[in-house]
Amino acid sequence: MAANVESMFYTRETPWHGLGTKVMGALGSREALILAGLDWKVIQEPIYTGAGEPVEGYKANIRDTDRRALGVVTDRYRVVQNHEAFAFTDSLLKEGVRYETAGSLQGGRRIWLLAHMPHEYMISGERFSPYLLFSSTHDGSGAVKVALTPIRVVCQNTLNLALSTAKRSWSMMHTGNIKGKIQEARETLLMADDYMDKLGQEFESLRKKKLTDKEVMDYIEILLPTEDGSTSQQIKNMERLRKDMAHRYFDAPDLQDVGENAYRFINAVSDFATHSKPLRKTANYKENLFSKTVDGNPLIDRAYQMMCAA
Repeated sequence: MAANVESMFYTRETPWHGLGTKVMGALGSREALILAGLDWKVIQEPIYTGAGEPVEGYKANIRDTDRRALGVVTDRYRVVQNHEAFAFTDSLLKEGVRYETAGSLQGGRRIWLLAHMPHEYMISGERFSPYLLFSSTHDGSGAVKVALTPIRVVCQNTLNLALSTAKRSWSMMHTGNIKGKIQEARETLLMADDYMDKLGQEFESLRKKKLTDKEVMDYIEILLPTEDGSTSQQIKNMERLRKDMAHRYFDAPDLQDVGENAYRFINAVSDFATHSKPLRKTANYKENLFSKTVDGNPLIDRAYQMMCAA
């Protein structure tokens, strides 16, 4: 992961990759843009063959500060500049918005910013702090994505469930009327109160669904199955992961007063999904974990669907 983080800043605790410039408090957009190393623009230039012939229909995205090529895109591609990402978030969250982390991945090909939203919520007797996460690419590989990410404050677990009754994320391709599409995002995310209200209702429902210890272990086995034909080592590895998840359900100090129920199970799965060590650390496993913060973690969503059906 270290090689993939080009520049960033963070506040308070060291983030998942351990790199970046630590600052004492959250920043306004102008300071954040500079400290995150994002104070540059993407310019588009024509592409030529080795014989000097123009390549029709394509352009190169170039970083203006060092002439680094970020990617090759079609003529339909529209650039969303880094300062536009901050301007969007500033306008959405209004005066007083503060950024807690922002940065550049993969040599500038992907950027992100995380802003603390102005209101906290009490849900089922616990404090939740929502964040707005903006992510974009400059190499043509992905969309602009904006997501609401609720954090359970006591343990810093993300509980960004995919609710059928309220949206938590929005995305757009780098084509067409970019400004019009960003307005759509603004309208969607202004409904954060609706998402948090629906999330609270879901948590209350999950608290009422009691689970026996055996049911918990059965659900863990379903979430972390052993495939047919697995080797003895693969079986041992999966058993270790199951014990880890079970430990987070039965022994986590912050869940001791929650009760033996589906809400506790969802929190244990979230803790496992966001904080457990993988069996094998690939070069970009932390980056993949970060991406799931934007897109939603499929393991947490599957656990939630199981609990809803229970």
